[in-house]
Amino acid sequence: METLNSILKLAAGIGLFLFAMYLVEESLKNLSGRSFKLFLQRITKNNIGAVAGGTIVTGVLQSSSMVSLMVLAFVGAGVFTMKNAMAVILGANLGTTIASWLVATLGFKTDIEVIAYPAVCLGGFFLILLGNRKKIKYLSYFLLGFGLMFIGLSFMKTAMESQAQYFDLSKYASMPMIIFLLIGFLITLIVQSSSVTMALTLSALNAGAIGFPMAAAIVLGSETGTIIKILVSAIGGNASKKRVALGNLLFNIFITAIAFALLKPILLLITDVIKIKDPLIGLVTFSTLINLLAIVLFLPVLDIFTKFLERFFKNTDSSAAAFIGHASIAEPETALDLFQRETKYFIHNSMLFNLELFAINTLSLIENSAFKDIDEEKKFYSKTEEEKYQFLKQLQGEIHAFYLKLRTKLQDEEQVELNQMISAVRSSMHAVKSVKDIGTNIMDLRNSSKDIKYNFFMHHKKETENLYLQLNAFLLQDKKANFEELQNIFNSIQNNYSSALNNFYTEAQQTAIEDIDITTVINFNRELFTSNKAMLMAVKEIVLDEKLAENFNEIPTYKT
Repeated sequence: METLNSILKLAAGIGLFLFAMYLVEESLKNLSGRSFKLFLQRITKNNIGAVAGGTIVTGVLQSSSMVSLMVLAFVGAGVFTMKNAMAVILGANLGTTIASWLVATLGFKTDIEVIAYPAVCLGGFFLILLGNRKKIKYLSYFLLGFGLMFIGLSFMKTAMESQAQYFDLSKYASMPMIIFLLIGFLITLIVQSSSVTMALTLSALNAGAIGFPMAAAIVLGSETGTIIKILVSAIGGNASKKRVALGNLLFNIFITAIAFALLKPILLLITDVIKIKDPLIGLVTFSTLINLLAIVLFLPVLDIFTKFLERFFKNTDSSAAAFIGHASIAEPETALDLFQRETKYFIHNSMLFNLELFAINTLSLIENSAFKDIDEEKKFYSKTEEEKYQFLKQLQGEIHAFYLKLRTKLQDEEQVELNQMISAVRSSMHAVKSVKDIGTNIMDLRNSSKDIKYNFFMHHKKETENLYLQLNAFLLQDKKANFEELQNIFNSIQNNYSSALNNFYTEAQQTAIEDIDITTVINFNRELFTSNKAMLMAVKEIVLDEKLAENFNEIPTYKT
């Protein structure tokens, strides 16, 4: 039973420590705003500055993974060269040791309660009383994270201490060091935080459960464990992002191999030459020396290493476009045809995005679509809500860029058609933006226990589903559209907006409902009305000729 309690306490400590690191990371990321990104961009003009920038930013944000992912984004956008990106990541690895020094000194050398409990107390009070202010909210997150980090460490420490008496160190002394290296790699691979692995190892070392060489091997294994997150983030990115991820993996493996081969001399350097007798300080010194070694070895050969990485991966631009990427303005008629297909593809995916926010089954739209294979290839269906939104924004930008090139190559009549297409893209994106803006309202209404709110949402969900099915049929030309039919659809959108609002007012007079709920419903109703109108206008540009489309624009559309 005692063993089970220790295991549970250890697991709770790991969970608390991970949650605390998340809170600290979120707080510092939001409190810093754009400043760290701008700082990184300014300081990375040379290799030394890039290493220093990576170290400083990671030391403050306490997440080498977050800095590495930030670097990947900059490389993909062409802000960083690959050489500077690799230098920043070298610095980021060194920056993580700051947290290790903090844990080894404060976490094990002082009374944890003196630090942790007041921080959690203040963080909780500030969050509850003043959490509506952004700066106070994230300051509260920092205090809570800082305190919980040491409470989680305390759990790990006491769990290790209670079990250390059952450990016979001599059993493990004869085991190959590579076993402990793999243990460090696997732990970090699972928890995706080398800081957690370090905290666990320090706890075990402090309790006497493992010796200094074993602890050093575990920490060495953790150096490569966090790379998985970066590798996954690079999948689907352009060639530069993939090369940076590969470079990060290669130099982590190389440094781990070199340090493992020189493990005994490095440990003797720490204990006999530098004369560090405290094993906890010795362990974080070991981690710091390894990352300094990486900088010393790789910084002089970054140019050569970068050229080596450039041999890998085909140089693609990871375009979101499905058709215009293959078009040439040297053949404007063909390009216009592909532009029209691209516009339909954009509207189709915009519909999918909006319907999914409403939790409406989109299978019928997907199965009957000419774009299913394209979206599967681009992994659109598996993207998160935010990733789909960013995909649509990128695609809109690519469409507009191609429009500016193509418009000068077309005759007047063809220019009219092109202008209708670009107008459809703008309207479609407007429809997406309006629905995204009420995402929290949708969640609130859909999950509400109040019938008046839930029924209001379900009514609109059904109306939106029916509307999109009609528009999709026109878009795919399963049903030929005419002016009168589109006008009837528009009238139904208008009528639904007014009748739904009037019915809600009638029910609200007879039901107890909070003021904030009334605001939620009114805002949701207005933005959905705006979105549905915009989506209809987008489809209208596709299915009506110029004159009828202009006449349709004369219909009064404003309501409050």
